[in-house]
Amino acid sequence: MTNTTKQALEASLKHMLLKKPLDKITIRDITEDCGISRMAFYYHFKDIYDLVEWACIEDASRALQGKKTYETWQEGLLQIFEAVLENKPFILNACRCISREQMERFLYHLTYGLIRGVVDEQSRGAAISEEERAFIAEFYKYSFVGLMLDWIRQGMSADYRQLVEKISTTMRGNIANSIRNFAAGG
Repeated sequence: MTNTTKQALEASLKHMLLKKPLDKITIRDITEDCGISRMAFYYHFKDIYDLVEWACIEDASRALQGKKTYETWQEGLLQIFEAVLENKPFILNACRCISREQMERFLYHLTYGLIRGVVDEQSRGAAISEEERAFIAEFYKYSFVGLMLDWIRQGMSADYRQLVEKISTTMRGNIANSIRNFAAGG
Protein backbone atom coordinates (compact mmCIF):
# COMPACT_ATOMS: atom_id res chain seq x y z
CA MET A 1 0.00 0.00 0.00
CA THR A 2 2.86 2.39 0.83
CA ASN A 3 4.34 2.20 -2.66
CA THR A 4 0.90 2.61 -4.22
CA THR A 5 0.41 5.88 -2.32
CA LYS A 6 3.86 7.10 -3.30
CA GLN A 7 3.19 6.22 -6.93
CA ALA A 8 -0.16 8.05 -6.81
CA LEU A 9 1.61 11.13 -5.43
CA GLU A 10 4.25 10.84 -8.17
CA ALA A 11 1.56 10.58 -10.86
CA SER A 12 -0.21 13.64 -9.45
CA LEU A 13 3.02 15.62 -9.31
CA LYS A 14 3.77 14.79 -12.95
CA HIS A 15 0.19 15.67 -13.90
CA MET A 16 0.46 19.02 -12.10
CA LEU A 17 3.80 19.75 -13.79
CA LEU A 18 2.03 19.74 -17.14
CA LYS A 19 -0.06 22.65 -15.86
CA LYS A 20 2.39 24.79 -13.90
CA PRO A 21 6.03 25.04 -12.77
CA LEU A 22 7.25 23.04 -9.80
CA ASP A 23 7.80 26.11 -7.63
CA LYS A 24 4.10 27.02 -8.05
CA ILE A 25 2.78 23.56 -7.10
CA THR A 26 1.62 23.10 -3.53
CA ILE A 27 1.22 19.96 -1.49
CA ARG A 28 -2.51 20.72 -1.45
CA ASP A 29 -2.52 20.69 -5.30
CA ILE A 30 -0.93 17.25 -5.31
CA THR A 31 -3.06 15.73 -2.55
CA GLU A 32 -6.31 17.07 -4.00
CA ASP A 33 -5.35 15.77 -7.45
CA CYS A 34 -4.79 12.23 -6.18
CA GLY A 35 -7.46 12.28 -3.47
CA ILE A 36 -5.37 11.69 -0.35
CA SER A 37 -4.87 13.73 2.79
CA ARG A 38 -1.99 16.09 3.49
CA MET A 39 -1.12 13.85 6.45
CA ALA A 40 -0.69 10.91 4.05
CA PHE A 41 1.68 13.03 1.97
CA TYR A 42 3.77 13.93 5.03
CA TYR A 43 3.80 10.31 6.14
CA HIS A 44 5.79 9.50 2.97
CA PHE A 45 7.67 12.70 2.09
CA LYS A 46 9.01 15.70 4.00
CA ASP A 47 8.28 18.12 1.12
CA ILE A 48 7.70 18.32 -2.64
CA TYR A 49 11.43 18.16 -3.39
CA ASP A 50 11.66 14.90 -1.47
CA LEU A 51 8.88 13.56 -3.71
CA VAL A 52 10.73 14.82 -6.81
CA GLU A 53 13.92 13.03 -5.76
CA TRP A 54 12.03 9.82 -4.96
CA ALA A 55 10.24 9.94 -8.33
CA CYS A 56 13.53 10.40 -10.20
CA ILE A 57 15.18 7.51 -8.40
CA GLU A 58 12.16 5.23 -8.90
CA ASP A 59 11.97 5.97 -12.64
CA ALA A 60 15.67 5.38 -13.02
CA SER A 61 15.68 2.17 -11.01
CA ARG A 62 12.93 0.75 -13.22
CA ALA A 63 14.90 1.75 -16.32
CA LEU A 64 18.08 0.07 -15.05
CA GLN A 65 16.74 -3.26 -13.81
CA GLY A 66 19.20 -5.98 -14.80
CA LYS A 67 21.48 -3.68 -16.82
CA LYS A 68 24.61 -3.62 -14.65
CA THR A 69 26.91 -5.93 -16.58
CA TYR A 70 29.59 -5.28 -19.16
CA GLU A 71 27.34 -6.70 -21.87
CA THR A 72 24.34 -4.57 -20.93
CA TRP A 73 25.67 -1.28 -19.48
CA GLN A 74 25.26 0.55 -22.81
CA GLU A 75 21.64 -0.57 -22.95
CA GLY A 76 21.25 0.59 -19.34
CA LEU A 77 22.68 4.00 -20.21
CA LEU A 78 20.31 4.25 -23.19
CA GLN A 79 17.42 3.43 -20.89
CA ILE A 80 18.48 6.14 -18.43
CA PHE A 81 18.40 8.69 -21.27
CA GLU A 82 15.02 7.30 -22.43
CA ALA A 83 13.58 7.53 -18.91
CA VAL A 84 14.77 11.14 -18.64
CA LEU A 85 13.36 11.98 -22.08
CA GLU A 86 10.04 10.24 -21.30
CA ASN A 87 9.71 12.56 -18.32
CA LYS A 88 11.00 15.65 -20.17
CA PRO A 89 8.49 18.19 -18.75
CA PHE A 90 9.08 16.80 -15.26
CA ILE A 91 12.89 16.78 -15.58
CA LEU A 92 13.17 20.24 -17.18
CA ASN A 93 10.85 21.67 -14.55
CA ALA A 94 12.75 19.93 -11.76
CA CYS A 95 16.07 21.23 -13.13
CA ARG A 96 14.76 24.79 -12.98
CA CYS A 97 13.52 24.43 -9.41
CA ILE A 98 15.94 22.16 -7.59
CA SER A 99 19.56 22.90 -7.02
CA ARG A 100 22.26 21.70 -9.36
CA GLU A 101 23.64 19.77 -6.40
CA GLN A 102 20.35 17.85 -5.95
CA MET A 103 20.21 16.99 -9.66
CA GLU A 104 23.84 15.88 -9.65
CA ARG A 105 23.28 13.78 -6.53
CA PHE A 106 20.34 12.03 -8.20
CA LEU A 107 22.30 11.37 -11.41
CA TYR A 108 25.38 10.25 -9.46
CA HIS A 109 23.24 7.79 -7.50
CA LEU A 110 21.78 6.50 -10.73
CA THR A 111 24.94 6.09 -12.79
CA TYR A 112 27.25 4.91 -10.02
CA GLY A 113 25.28 1.67 -9.59
CA LEU A 114 25.37 1.01 -13.32
CA ILE A 115 29.12 1.58 -13.62
CA ARG A 116 29.97 -0.13 -10.35
CA GLY A 117 28.23 -3.30 -11.53
CA VAL A 118 30.42 -3.29 -14.63
CA VAL A 119 33.61 -2.60 -12.62
CA ASP A 120 32.81 -5.41 -10.16
CA GLU A 121 32.13 -7.86 -12.98
CA GLN A 122 35.26 -6.91 -14.91
CA SER A 123 37.50 -7.00 -11.84
CA ARG A 124 36.50 -10.46 -10.63
CA GLY A 125 39.72 -12.29 -9.81
CA ALA A 126 41.87 -9.17 -10.24
CA ALA A 127 44.07 -8.07 -7.37
CA ILE A 128 42.58 -4.62 -6.83
CA SER A 129 41.16 -3.19 -3.63
CA GLU A 130 37.62 -2.09 -2.87
CA GLU A 131 38.92 1.50 -2.78
CA GLU A 132 40.38 1.13 -6.30
CA ARG A 133 37.13 -0.38 -7.65
CA ALA A 134 35.19 2.51 -6.14
CA PHE A 135 37.65 5.03 -7.63
CA ILE A 136 37.24 3.59 -11.16
CA ALA A 137 33.44 3.69 -10.86
CA GLU A 138 33.54 7.26 -9.48
CA PHE A 139 35.82 8.40 -12.30
CA TYR A 140 33.42 7.22 -15.02
CA LYS A 141 30.37 8.33 -13.06
CA TYR A 142 31.51 11.95 -13.24
CA SER A 143 31.92 11.88 -17.01
CA PHE A 144 28.48 10.26 -17.52
CA VAL A 145 26.77 12.77 -15.26
CA GLY A 146 28.52 15.77 -16.83
CA LEU A 147 27.46 14.70 -20.31
CA MET A 148 23.89 14.00 -19.20
CA LEU A 149 23.59 17.36 -17.41
CA ASP A 150 24.79 19.15 -20.54
CA TRP A 151 22.24 17.24 -22.62
CA ILE A 152 19.44 18.16 -20.19
CA ARG A 153 20.52 21.84 -20.02
CA GLN A 154 20.47 21.98 -23.83
CA GLY A 155 16.81 20.97 -23.77
CA MET A 156 17.37 17.27 -24.54
CA SER A 157 17.36 18.09 -28.24
CA ALA A 158 20.48 16.14 -29.30
CA ASP A 159 20.02 12.50 -30.26
CA TYR A 160 20.81 10.65 -27.03
CA ARG A 161 21.50 7.43 -28.98
CA GLN A 162 24.43 9.13 -30.72
CA LEU A 163 25.67 10.44 -27.38
CA VAL A 164 25.54 6.95 -25.84
CA GLU A 165 27.35 5.56 -28.88
CA LYS A 166 30.13 8.15 -28.44
CA ILE A 167 30.37 7.34 -24.74
CA SER A 168 30.57 3.65 -25.57
CA THR A 169 33.27 4.21 -28.20
CA THR A 170 35.28 6.33 -25.77
CA MET A 171 34.98 3.77 -22.98
CA ARG A 172 35.52 0.60 -25.01
CA GLY A 173 38.13 -1.36 -23.08
CA ASN A 174 38.93 1.50 -20.70
CA ILE A 175 37.42 -0.02 -17.55
CA ALA A 176 39.34 -3.27 -18.17
CA ASN A 177 42.52 -1.25 -18.79
CA SER A 178 42.02 0.70 -15.56
CA ILE A 179 41.58 -2.54 -13.64
CA ARG A 180 44.74 -4.01 -15.21
CA ASN A 181 46.69 -0.85 -14.43
CA PHE A 182 45.61 -0.89 -10.77
CA ALA A 183 46.31 -4.64 -10.49
CA ALA A 184 49.80 -4.07 -11.93
CA GLY A 185 50.49 -1.55 -9.18
CA GLY A 186 49.70 1.74 -10.87
